[in-house]
Amino acid sequence: MPYLYRDSKPRPPAQPGGARATHSSGKGYEELKQECLRRGVLFEDSDFPACNSSLFFGENPPIPFIWKRPGDIVKDPKFILGGATRTDICQGDLGDCWLLAAIASLTLNEKTLARVVPLDQNFGPDYAGIFHFQFWQHNEWLDVVIDDRLPTFKGRLVFLHSAELNEFWSALLEKAYAKLNGSYESLKGGSTIEAMEDFTGGIGEMYDVKAAPDNFYEILEKALKRCSMVGCSIDTSSASESEARTPFGLVKGHAYSVTGIEEVTYRGRQVQLIRIRNPWGQVEWNGPWSDNSPEWHSVSPSEQRRLSQAARDDGEFWMKFEDFKVHFDKVEICNLTPDALEDSAAHKWEVTIHQGSWVRGSTAGGCRNFLETFWTNPQIKLHLTEKDDGQEDCTFIAALMQKGRRKLKKLGAEMLTIGYSIYESPGRDGHLGKDFFRYHPSKARSKTYINLREVSNRFKLPPGDYVLIPTTFEPHQEADFCLRIFSEKKAITEDLDENVAIDLPEPLHPTPSPQETEEEKQLRALFEQISGKDMEISAEELEYVLNGVLKKTKNIKFKNLSLISCRNIISLMDTSGNGKLEFSEFKVFWEKMKKWISIFLQFDVDKSGSMSSYELRGALKAAGYQLNNCLLQLIVLRYSDEQFQIEFDDFLNCLIRLENASRVFQALSVKNKEFINLNIGE
Repeated sequence: MPYLYRDSKPRPPAQPGGARATHSSGKGYEELKQECLRRGVLFEDSDFPACNSSLFFGENPPIPFIWKRPGDIVKDPKFILGGATRTDICQGDLGDCWLLAAIASLTLNEKTLARVVPLDQNFGPDYAGIFHFQFWQHNEWLDVVIDDRLPTFKGRLVFLHSAELNEFWSALLEKAYAKLNGSYESLKGGSTIEAMEDFTGGIGEMYDVKAAPDNFYEILEKALKRCSMVGCSIDTSSASESEARTPFGLVKGHAYSVTGIEEVTYRGRQVQLIRIRNPWGQVEWNGPWSDNSPEWHSVSPSEQRRLSQAARDDGEFWMKFEDFKVHFDKVEICNLTPDALEDSAAHKWEVTIHQGSWVRGSTAGGCRNFLETFWTNPQIKLHLTEKDDGQEDCTFIAALMQKGRRKLKKLGAEMLTIGYSIYESPGRDGHLGKDFFRYHPSKARSKTYINLREVSNRFKLPPGDYVLIPTTFEPHQEADFCLRIFSEKKAITEDLDENVAIDLPEPLHPTPSPQETEEEKQLRALFEQISGKDMEISAEELEYVLNGVLKKTKNIKFKNLSLISCRNIISLMDTSGNGKLEFSEFKVFWEKMKKWISIFLQFDVDKSGSMSSYELRGALKAAGYQLNNCLLQLIVLRYSDEQFQIEFDDFLNCLIRLENASRVFQALSVKNKEFINLNIGE
């Protein structure tokens, strides 16, 4: 599917005050609920029906699922029973442990939980079979409504469920998130930090445990105190290792939640412990400090109560922090603010958001390895004007997120490999060209290109102007993206591709020449031969003339010009309105034509008779047109072929249409000025 340009002007971050209703009816949760209560019916969500398409897109259900409402599963269903806690998260037959780990972390912060899971919902007297949940998506909070029909098998929930069989908030939350992403199957496989950001609108950072800083324990301690959401996992070396169990009871390639970090007095010395939760609700660490390990015999009962230590097979366990660093590989932290966890002070962060697209043939240039197209990617200018307090540099976080890929899974889409580079600005406005990147190295870049939804890194750079280039790793890959810039001091951002400008020479007017050049004599002879006595030619005759001239021109490998092109030429040049060209008009056009041919040959790098659509921006600028990404992407979609090539006939049509449009624009501008002057005169 084509990805059309998204307005990438900087915009403020979404405020958590109100979420946008997403139901296709245009109605919000309360209106839909009251409508059901008035009619005496239970809500049925036509946007996410109780059928196989809401479950799977790539396979048939392995068992015959039956959709049931909670009241049909148990006698006394409850939305939340005794508070929403991490023990309410038990994984079912769906590979979405990454999501469940995030939900478990969500329960540790009551305020954040209440935002995602509005608590004024129940199965009481005003029950109408409708529930709603709120998620952050690309700088916007969305309110997602669902009905409460859930997939079951033999009377039991198939997917996420609570340890309490009559508690349903977690199962309904999973359904709402599945709806947001298109189906339950779309939730298979992912990164915990992805769901964490959707629950908070926060900013994610990842740590390689084996290369973590010396104060990693303090970093995690501060993260949990700040109500950041923390997950962890063990890497796999091959697909066959996914969910393989280690001798210590840990599961590879599986997402865990970090739910606590404490120091405990053990035999007269302090020991650092970390508490981990397996979303399966079972299968735990069996090494030192596990539920039934002898180490707990040397810890006082009061200390055990403080740590909520209990020997239950509930998926949650303590382990020594040193053992954690040995056995786990990745830690994901979603901060509700971008404050550095290494820093003791809190800061007020400035945030700007850019929305954009990578479109094949125009703005999907790939990484710096592909220099010929890299420069065509969207370019965002970053003005760092104020140093951090007491520092010489400016701190900022750049977070690049690809949008909607999970929802596109059913169309075969996967997460693209993305990243970005940051260059010092040369001090001029406008889109930077190929030669700039050929001779200038980047000042900073994302740590890696990776196939995650978001890539984010923290930077410190001297005050100045920089240009950030968000890209996919490979060229020609399409996606929408959202770029968030967090800065400790105010940073100004602007899109270098926003301006539209026309810089054309004054139009030539037909004027008699005292002495014709040899070229003009040849053109006149051919023109008279075709036109006859009236010295005017039609579109069909113009086609014959131009193709005859072009065939005799050296260094040109163009295919014939089309009749449509010739009709467009007459539309551009015909001053009398009779649908034909006089010789004087043809001469003026021929001067334009020679200039356009020269430009085309300049950008037809391999002299094949066609040019790469990625060169179109430069070619149009040479012809006097500076276009923004929106116009450029539309033109490329219209005029390039499947190999991203543009032939001269299409280039000619494009220029003719642009010149016609510029004339209309200039005429309207003159009329508006006259209207304004008239009003001022009055």
